[in-house]
Amino acid sequence: MKRVILMAGFAFAVLTATAQENPYIVKTKGVKKTVVKPEQGTTAQNDEPEATDFMGKNFRFYSMCDWKEGMRFMVIPEKYDLLVNTFRDATTNREVSSGKLRHKIMVYKGHEDMQNGRVHVNFTCEDDNHDYYYELPNGTFDDYCYGKLGVPTLAYLGDVDKARELLLGKLLLTRTQHFRVDTEYDGDGYKEVTVDKNKVVEVKAVGVGTRSFPVKIIVEDENGEQFYQNVAMSKTNSGMRDDEFIVDNEKFLFEGSFEFSDDNMAVSQDVKDYVGKTVHTKVATSMSSKGAGKELDMKVPRFTGFIIDEVTPQKNTRYYTLTLREAESRRIYYKDITFTAEDELGGFNEKSDSYFGHVFGMGEGMARTTSKETRAAIREGLVIPGMTKDEVLMAAGEPTSKVVNSDGVETWLYARSKGAMLNVRFDSKGIVKQAQSRAGTANGSGSAKKKSRRGVGGIPGGTMKTGTPL
Repeated sequence: MKRVILMAGFAFAVLTATAQENPYIVKTKGVKKTVVKPEQGTTAQNDEPEATDFMGKNFRFYSMCDWKEGMRFMVIPEKYDLLVNTFRDATTNREVSSGKLRHKIMVYKGHEDMQNGRVHVNFTCEDDNHDYYYELPNGTFDDYCYGKLGVPTLAYLGDVDKARELLLGKLLLTRTQHFRVDTEYDGDGYKEVTVDKNKVVEVKAVGVGTRSFPVKIIVEDENGEQFYQNVAMSKTNSGMRDDEFIVDNEKFLFEGSFEFSDDNMAVSQDVKDYVGKTVHTKVATSMSSKGAGKELDMKVPRFTGFIIDEVTPQKNTRYYTLTLREAESRRIYYKDITFTAEDELGGFNEKSDSYFGHVFGMGEGMARTTSKETRAAIREGLVIPGMTKDEVLMAAGEPTSKVVNSDGVETWLYARSKGAMLNVRFDSKGIVKQAQSRAGTANGSGSAKKKSRRGVGGIPGGTMKTGTPL
């Protein structure tokens, strides 16, 4: 046991001390190069879903059954691989330390069925021109190759080369807030950093990441700050199932961390300032939310506060999908909107439920100064004593007419169906003193009056509705 621990410690020390001039090893700028003592010799299936057009077109998943001779991989051992060696020397059949092979490039040379019933997956090392093999743990090659186990330690360089060709110098949008910055020039140390979503960044370097997430993409923002993400592109030999790229691992998919769309870029920049802003609904509006794993269509009342988490352009349209976090419950909602009041025919409809300016007001609105009872009444469309004129407008809209008596006392009149009227009387300070409903008749006449103790809504026939907090 002591010997195993010493070997693992030595291998890890060699691993972290490795310093090679290797174009596949890239670092964020500013990382310090440590002074170290040099050490000699250290160092797609058919049912695979397409994530996006860009991914599906350029990054095909190759199961081992589809591997072609000449495919290139890099040895990227993790700590476990320093105890359990992956490769054997094809000449001596002896195990070779994964630490010794770290960052070596292996070229696939096919598989071979041995006389003892075992299967060898053969490689030639591009760096030392020596042959190595990985022995399958059990079963035939056909049994093994259809799974996603692959060959341990190997990061597929085909994805790295293609990503370098397509992404270097390109502008991307960040799709997550969680990225990394290198802390070791000669090792794999890093620290987590937080970045705003929808930030425009430029790809400065593309190199090798890890076996699971082979493509390391280094980007730089407008302030010159660099950070990176290791991402899976085709998932070839990643050793991970599709259902493992969820929750915290979702950002390790390319589309989980970046958006690649030149068509969306300019538009997204125009509206990116809305991200992180607080808004409130000025009118009741429809939104979608998720519950019990289903998309739910919901009616959201007026005066509900939200924080805009994301603004996602819809391709080839003038619409955007807002991702909204409800200020009190923190529940997530989605709303498709446009930032112009122009309708499909080129006219203008400023009261459209899809027009941002009609549905939303910037900031918290009156939430800071409005009581909980008043907010509840506004959401119900009720007018109650104590409201200000602004709050009445939020609850009932513009009045049909306004009357001011000789004492300067103002009354707002709201016409309702079947001749009913809502009379809102203010005191000299502009605060609701009385809200009274006057019932009408079928032909619109009548003078019967009914008064609500707490609030009056526009109810046909003079029926009262009491304001109840939501």
